[in-house]
Amino acid sequence: MRTHPSRSADPTVAGVTVRGGVELAYEVYDAAPGAPTVMLVPTWAIVPSRFWKAQIGFLARHYRVVTFDGRGSGLSGRPLGAAAYTDVEYGDDIVAVLDATGTDRAVLVTESCGASWALHVAVKHPERVAGLLAIAPSCGLDVPTPGRDHVPFDEAVDSTRGWAKYNKHYWLGGGYDDFVDFFFGRMFPEPHSTKQVEDCIGWAHQLSPQTLADSTSGRLGCDGAVCEPLVPLARRVTCPVLVVHGTDDRIRPQAFGERLAELTGGDLVLLRDAGHAPSARDPVKVNHLIAQFVDRIHPRPPRTAWARAAARPKRALYLSSPIGLGHAQRDVAIAAELRARRPDLQIDWLAQHPVTRVLDQHGERVHPASAWLRNESGHIEHEAGEHDLHAFQTIRRMDEILVHNFMVFDEVVADGDYDLVVGDEAWDVDYFLHENPELKRFAFAWMTDFVGWLPMPDGGPREAALTADYNAEMIEHRARFARVRDRSVFVGDPDDVVEDDFGPGLPSVRSWTEQNFDFAGYVTGFDPAAVDDTERVRTSLGVGPDEKLCLVTVGGSGVGTSLLRRVMDVVPLVRRVAPELRFAFVTGPRIDPSSLPAHDGSTVLGYVPDLFRHLAACDVAVVQGGLTTTMELTALNKPFVYVPLRHHFEQNVHVRHRLDRYEAGRHLAYEEALDRDALAEAIVKEAGRDVRYRPVATDGAARAGAMLADLL
Repeated sequence: MRTHPSRSADPTVAGVTVRGGVELAYEVYDAAPGAPTVMLVPTWAIVPSRFWKAQIGFLARHYRVVTFDGRGSGLSGRPLGAAAYTDVEYGDDIVAVLDATGTDRAVLVTESCGASWALHVAVKHPERVAGLLAIAPSCGLDVPTPGRDHVPFDEAVDSTRGWAKYNKHYWLGGGYDDFVDFFFGRMFPEPHSTKQVEDCIGWAHQLSPQTLADSTSGRLGCDGAVCEPLVPLARRVTCPVLVVHGTDDRIRPQAFGERLAELTGGDLVLLRDAGHAPSARDPVKVNHLIAQFVDRIHPRPPRTAWARAAARPKRALYLSSPIGLGHAQRDVAIAAELRARRPDLQIDWLAQHPVTRVLDQHGERVHPASAWLRNESGHIEHEAGEHDLHAFQTIRRMDEILVHNFMVFDEVVADGDYDLVVGDEAWDVDYFLHENPELKRFAFAWMTDFVGWLPMPDGGPREAALTADYNAEMIEHRARFARVRDRSVFVGDPDDVVEDDFGPGLPSVRSWTEQNFDFAGYVTGFDPAAVDDTERVRTSLGVGPDEKLCLVTVGGSGVGTSLLRRVMDVVPLVRRVAPELRFAFVTGPRIDPSSLPAHDGSTVLGYVPDLFRHLAACDVAVVQGGLTTTMELTALNKPFVYVPLRHHFEQNVHVRHRLDRYEAGRHLAYEEALDRDALAEAIVKEAGRDVRYRPVATDGAARAGAMLADLL
């Protein structure tokens, strides 16, 4: 059952059960049939089960996972009145979903309020609960919460400062938005939590203030709701219990976690300086804790083989960004240079489509765990509009895929005894290793061809603040954990780096990059002087001796369909002015060539291995603003028109800066390309131009390979 290209896993079953007239929407992830069941319990009505998005994909590869939206949230029903939202009601909902999903017994994982509801089930239905893991429990225990205990929830208050906002009259009187901002600001005290706060605020606005007031009144025993005392209930729990609490929890202090562990006889893990939502802010650590707890209850077979370090062959794991195909071409070239220096090195690739197409073509070994990765290109295509991809926000919204794919990587390196890991813009690996530096057990080389998230002009102050925050976190990571990267390699030269600042009060991008990176020079992945089959390519495309070839290509993702169609529309217009021009359109591996029309004088191709041979055979090209294709054309001294994706900061700023330095290509904004005459004129003019760009280095792969070989 396929759900959403931006999700970390697909449910095998999605359904609704009804208890007491209230619909409860649930999902079951059964990728590991026969495995024990983990239920991710609702937290509070203010967020739906999507709150667990950083856990689902990882857990579903090892266990049967059940999630459901609690009453009042998500796709579940929203009954009226506090009596519908007591702990007992929520506990009975858990049992109803266990029944509806055919689950006899499960490990219950909770966060915040969900601990109270799971306790009811663990005591009243002990045969159904194999274990209880309570993260940041916020429940009715005999523990003070300084600053909020004196604030009445169901009485009107004069002040609207601090925890006085936690008041139903304030919510219903127009202060709900203010409360939501306040609450999630306290929920995430960790710096650089903008995405987590943004998610939660968005979810909070999916329900009404009245629903949140009812659900809170029911939990607190207001408006006629009856609460069963929790302390005596907690003392009756017999299943294994693990309590996890952050020491900087500003919703409920760590004393809540300590008290619950004491009452239940459970174990306690304190997360230093963590807030109230570590499952969202520290997902890798929480995922490990959940798996360790479940495996303690349901042991899995241990690893059965071990080799002495001195006897192990040299091994490297290579990760190449799947967003486009350019990284794959250059990485294969770098890997060849690395092998030339270390002939005994075995290289495995952890890779996704379309990178795997290139790797298969070159006979590279793709690690079987690659099948577990969630495809980033699918997310990119889902986010794209008409020649429009807000690259920064797209990466931000890929967060759960990045967590999931890092967890795959983490398992691969835990079992693989790798000496070296190379990450070519493997954002997940670089980020989460800096967040969890204790997981680094290998030499790590990071490669990139741009540095710095930059705002687009129409993003306004908010986007400028967000990009600066992301940049500041990266700078802090590198300053605090320089040991995580054994080598940072910039694919290019210092002058290829933009001179912008990372943000207010932050250093310039170029100066910081020069201090923190080694420079390999550009890596084309081929030697332009050695491409000698251009006539064969031209003949295969039906290009006569008196004709010119215009190649139109949009890279390895499916984002370029709009540009292909736009150029196709002007083929007749161009050929009226320049009848000698023939067109070849290359769709790449993720666009069906049969979905596009072809005019007289044009050919539509699908995936083309070694695209640089077609680029070498053309007389002019029209491309997106991606770095690889534009730099290949630059190295080949071919005239070309490049049309950057709208809102794509890398193509519009970083790539354009580099092309300007090489004095290469003709920039055309997509808005200009919408004018048929302007687009046709640009193609005809470039086709007749004799170009001499700055020379592109041909030893970049060798230099990068030598830098990596040093780490072995």
